[in-house]
Amino acid sequence: MSHRALSWVVLLACMAPLAMSAKTTPTTTQSASPPAATLADPRCPAIPFADANAGAVSVPSAPDAWGGPRTGNEATLSSRVVEYRIQASLDPDKHTIDGKQQLNWRNRSTQPVCTVYLHLYLNGFESSGSTFMSEQRTRGFRFRSDVKTKDGDWGYTKLKRVVQGGQPVKWSFVQPDGGPSTDKTVVRLDLATPVAPGSTTTLDIDFFNQLPRVVARTGYFGSFHLVAQWFPKIGVLELPGERGATAPRWNVHEFHLHSEFYADFGLYDVSLTVPSDYTVGATGELTGTPVKKDGKTTYRYVQGDVHDFAWTADKRTAKPLEATWTYPGGDPVKVKVLFPPEYADNAPTVLKATMDSLTYFSKTLGRYPYRTVTAVIPPYNAGEAGGMEYPTFFTADSIPNYKPGGIEQYALEFVTIHEFGHGYFYGILASNEFEEPMLDEGVNQYWDSRMLADRKQRIVPLPAKVAARLGFAPSVDPLDLDRLTAGLGDAKDPLGNNSWDRSDTGSYGSVYARTSTLLRGIEKQVGREAMSRAMKLYYERWKFRHPSLADFREALAEGTGQREIIERNFAQSVYGSQVVDDGVQSFTSVEELPKLGYVDGSDKPTSSEARGKAMSKTREAWKKSHPKAKPGSGPYPYRTSVVVKRSGADVPQVLKVTFADGSTETVRFAGQQKWFRWNWVRPSKAVKVQIDPDQLYMMDRSINDNTRALESNTDAGKYYGSRALAWMQILLAWVMGA
Repeated sequence: MSHRALSWVVLLACMAPLAMSAKTTPTTTQSASPPAATLADPRCPAIPFADANAGAVSVPSAPDAWGGPRTGNEATLSSRVVEYRIQASLDPDKHTIDGKQQLNWRNRSTQPVCTVYLHLYLNGFESSGSTFMSEQRTRGFRFRSDVKTKDGDWGYTKLKRVVQGGQPVKWSFVQPDGGPSTDKTVVRLDLATPVAPGSTTTLDIDFFNQLPRVVARTGYFGSFHLVAQWFPKIGVLELPGERGATAPRWNVHEFHLHSEFYADFGLYDVSLTVPSDYTVGATGELTGTPVKKDGKTTYRYVQGDVHDFAWTADKRTAKPLEATWTYPGGDPVKVKVLFPPEYADNAPTVLKATMDSLTYFSKTLGRYPYRTVTAVIPPYNAGEAGGMEYPTFFTADSIPNYKPGGIEQYALEFVTIHEFGHGYFYGILASNEFEEPMLDEGVNQYWDSRMLADRKQRIVPLPAKVAARLGFAPSVDPLDLDRLTAGLGDAKDPLGNNSWDRSDTGSYGSVYARTSTLLRGIEKQVGREAMSRAMKLYYERWKFRHPSLADFREALAEGTGQREIIERNFAQSVYGSQVVDDGVQSFTSVEELPKLGYVDGSDKPTSSEARGKAMSKTREAWKKSHPKAKPGSGPYPYRTSVVVKRSGADVPQVLKVTFADGSTETVRFAGQQKWFRWNWVRPSKAVKVQIDPDQLYMMDRSINDNTRALESNTDAGKYYGSRALAWMQILLAWVMGA
């Protein structure tokens, strides 16, 4: 990724999985009803698919959903539903993988199951007819740098054999979301033997992968291989009371352009065979001694209580950076950074940011529960592989000619923190990234920016060498940057919507910063301590389970003790697309001068000339008696008038007027009307008016019209000018490059 592209990503709050595109023309929403997932089978009841347009769950999950809260007294961290035992061999020249997989799956339902479904995500890159490629082509969406697939760059997964208990299993491709019939990212298996309620079945699967040129989180470039979403992965059978389900359903969506992943917790035992001159990194713990034979080495990685497995192999990897992190009372965590030689200067920053993240997330949410974490810095020209999360394993950014102190450092640190943070918001709190991306990308963005703010880190929105050339380094608060990039002026889709069915790429991209801004506003309304308490409650209640937006809402309401505030914010911004849009329409403060005309019952009108002479005498006398009077005061009172406009959501609002003598007037208002007016007659002139003086409503479309001043009081100008300056500086960084 070039520095120009990097700066653009930073402008969008380092949206790791994508870069926001220019606005596109909206397309007609695809709204096909989910077909029945099974044909008539006398042995088993039919189980439907989850709705293609599912998202924004509003009904809380049942208390015993996913086996109920994990107390720490159970034998395993999660209620394991699956086991994967995989042997895979990489051909680095052909970029292919031969794999054998034993999949054990437990039927959690109370009915027999005759049909199961597997994700074959690599088939999203099989042809231009996949759902992924079709949406990229026909809906005007973009993904990251919009790498164009060339001849020989395609990738796929091929099932070679599927056996259940020695019996062959028939399979066929389905499109649960009504996508093109040429999509092969979901495969249906018609089992030879039904799986009884509470029982486990074993599927033996042989498969073959052709990796694509690195694109959308997976693939190869040169000798570098990031192998992600590469094995046949079983879908999630959701039960009544889980994430809004009222009956059993298969949650197994096609691989859409902006969708990510959702799977059951389980155990992974994976053996990887690669040439002996290749360095390997992977999810989980390296178990036993690697076995060398015929110029190849086999590594075995084991990890329980995760819901995915990814790995990397490269013969150009430099000597990894390694460290050990320990939390009081916990097992030591092995931290490793893999990087190519050209990015050796990136590695120390990535290592430190990872270590700092381990400390922060462990203290503020809960102790990191695994014993490894591996960060991978992709090589030059493999930027598509950067900025992606997997359990205990993530890819960071990569910055050529890295120099600390500018926007480059922020980008490298933030992407590292963001992807590590996904180990909690996606990894441990395993929300459905396809249906409710707010819960992983948005909530994670908020906690990452909070971490930076807590350690007093400000963003220098200029490349280091540009700041050095200018001789100064302006900075902006990370949470303020989130608000600048939240897209509040064009919030077309509710935050809670799913990932794929949105008006454009920008709408999906705004989930990151809009969610962060929303949660920061809630934090200001309920108090920091209450918000911290609520987030800890959310983590403790839903770790190693699959929370929905409604579950998150309930944890915030209970943890803060301020349900009305939480439900109002969710109704407006999560389940709706409202923003606050209050502003000062007019503000005047003028002297109340003696009246002209027939005054006090006189039968002779007061003339302008007479009034002028009287006023002059009065002012001179007042000045003599008030030699130290401040500007804005005098012998006559001032009539102050304020008109406020309201174009957005109805929120309990505060208006504060400050007068020249230091006194104030405060008004509280609410309601759906479009404007409000107040008048005061006071001894001194009004010099400033503020709406929301404590900045409780960060979802205000424009904070620049919330403050007006009548004399040279520069407080508002300084406050909001700094934000405008930050915006311009970020744009400058993008335009100038490095």
